[in-house]
Amino acid sequence: MISGSPAETENLAARLAERLRPGDLVTVAGELGSGKTTFVRGAARALGVTRPVTSPTFTIGNRYEGRVPVSHLDLYRFEALTAADWGALEPYFEDAVVFCEWPEAAEGWLPAARVAVRLEHAGPDRRLIALESPEPEVLAGLT
Repeated sequence: MISGSPAETENLAARLAERLRPGDLVTVAGELGSGKTTFVRGAARALGVTRPVTSPTFTIGNRYEGRVPVSHLDLYRFEALTAADWGALEPYFEDAVVFCEWPEAAEGWLPAARVAVRLEHAGPDRRLIALESPEPEVLAGLT
């Protein structure tokens, strides 16, 4: 799908979020400035989060309360996780819908993603958004 604005990106994420439940992992990959946090913000709002949703690049993770708990991880600062790193991240997965930016750094540590999102620049204000899931019904009608 092509998004022409942050609002369109948030809208797609919100529609996806309606299909998520605690225990689900959504990986969100893409280059800097491609809209990863914008996507997570749209999903978090749809899940009932009312606090500002910001990039946790320097804090690594944020936990938000909504209709269900939402965890937002940003692994940009990691080249690869260690066992100690994973031990610090594991509590974010407890009874929450988890969004993980820069999931490549956690290869081999993350549980299987219910949905994998990839965002790419398609022009100054446009983004290509690709969604993948081992459960086709999760994505049915979204694009």
